[in-house]
Amino acid sequence: MSAHTQQLVEQLAEHLSKRGEKLATAESCTGGLIAKTLTDLAGSSVWFDRGFVTYSNAAKTEMLTIPASVIEEYGAVSEAVANAMVSGALRHSAADYAIAVTGIAGPGGGSEEKPVGTVWIGVGSKRQVVAQKYLFSGDRDMVRQATLEMGLVNMKHLLDIG
Repeated sequence: MSAHTQQLVEQLAEHLSKRGEKLATAESCTGGLIAKTLTDLAGSSVWFDRGFVTYSNAAKTEMLTIPASVIEEYGAVSEAVANAMVSGALRHSAADYAIAVTGIAGPGGGSEEKPVGTVWIGVGSKRQVVAQKYLFSGDRDMVRQATLEMGLVNMKHLLDIG
């Protein structure tokens, strides 16, 4: 883990712990990397509730109760699905906040409309959910690492941590 990633995790941990709040993740393209990174920090059970790895569309529907019609209409890699993943993770956990990621890490699977490296990152609470689209460059590992870091940064911004 990079020093920057470590710092982000520690900042989130400190903030959530102090407030007695919890975080959940809903991950597609990162395959659980965000949850793994968060739980690498000792004591994370105080502020990390659970992670959902919903790699397939069926998993998104079954585990996060995202209507199949939303996935069919907008595609799995979309703002609508990223937002629905955040909301689903919150509905199916004891978490106060959630990070959700859906994208195309590559090397295949991209299209002209959604090239490899396209990722939607959603963060939110029961009061507010926001998602942003990114286009990361590099190989599969680089896209996944960039997604991890930006997800943590976006959560830090949502929580308004210095």
